Amino acid sequence: MIIIGLTGSIGMGKSFVAQCFVENGIGVFDADEQIHKLMQDGGDAIDKVAEIFPQTLTEQGNIDRAALGSIVFADEAKLKQLEKILHPMVRKKGEEFVKEQEALGAQMMVQDIPLLYETGADKNCHVVIVVSAPPTLQQQRVMQREGMSDEKYQAILKLQLLQKEKEERADYVVDTNCNKEQVQEQILSIIDDIKKDYKEYGETNAGKQ
Repeated sequence: MIIIGLTGSIGMGKSFVAQCFVENGIGVFDADEQIHKLMQDGGDAIDKVAEIFPQTLTEQGNIDRAALGSIVFADEAKLKQLEKILHPMVRKKGEEFVKEQEALGAQMMVQDIPLLYETGADKNCHVVIVVSAPPTLQQQRVMQREGMSDEKYQAILKLQLLQKEKEERADYVVDTNCNKEQVQEQILSIIDDIKKDYKEYGETNAGKQ
């Protein structure tokens, strides 16, 4: 099975690209969604996060992600503490998803991870796709998000590799500075390309995880 790494800086349109894969019957592991689940409705990370950041625990017993973000994005040491809790948990969930897809006989699946390169998760992927858009469009998209500020936006960018470096390291770059149909066409082309090389990948990367 081909493991496709999907990444891109904030506001590049990665969520739409991931949805294109889902619509084509390809399983997608969403790292951001898993983080949300880990900190909501009895999630495994609630107790550990609340122990270090008690002020983020809500009356409903969940973690207030907005409050948590305002703390960790302003303090690198606290961010590292949070990452030590969340990253291993997300990694485990991702590995479980891979096994599930293999059991289903899937030819390929997608690991949708914003910090794919930053966390070294790209080493577990056969192919990496980076989603791209011009900086002006990126900022426009991000600033439309609820609770976003320029200060928070800049703090998030500092945590990520430069977009140029990501694109240089990628196997494919998807340009989202176009209409949805054109983005979908790019994804279909990539899927067809990977399917053509499926046998080759399977042979040269046998057992790679």
